[in-house]
Amino acid sequence: MDRRTLLGTVALGGLAAAVASVFSMRGTTAAAGKFEVTKTEAEWRKQLTPAQYYVLRDHGTERPESSPLDKEKRRGIFHCAGCDLALFSSDAKYDSGTGWPSFWKPLPNAIGTQADNTLFSVRTEVHCRRCGGHLGHVFPDGPAPTGQRYCMNGVAMTFTPATA
Repeated sequence: MDRRTLLGTVALGGLAAAVASVFSMRGTTAAAGKFEVTKTEAEWRKQLTPAQYYVLRDHGTERPESSPLDKEKRRGIFHCAGCDLALFSSDAKYDSGTGWPSFWKPLPNAIGTQADNTLFSVRTEVHCRRCGGHLGHVFPDGPAPTGQRYCMNGVAMTFTPATA
């Protein structure tokens, strides 16, 4: 084997590993662990829309700017679409310009996080602490006072406006 063939083989192997890491979470069911709300795959599929299932249970991502919740400006609470747990207040929502609903902090005891090694980097996945549904990711480039950007999939949440 000459040097060119060896380098080509190593590069091809690296590319294959990288592509595999992109899809490594596909087929897994939400976050790992035990949760208060547990359902079978069939029960989740019956309850959720295909788009909600793709994001919440298969770790998918909705297209940017596809969720009306990105432009939601009313006062209220954003809930998990899987189990209705209150996740974020509109008081912590801001326009990050990313095309996804963004918040600078979650409500107390609302979320869990875990490492996400897909897409050629390590990110922090955010999931519902009650049902384990995938919500999005948190990044350290948000506004004060936390400096965090909770970049959420709108399809993974519902919104309840504040009354009076």
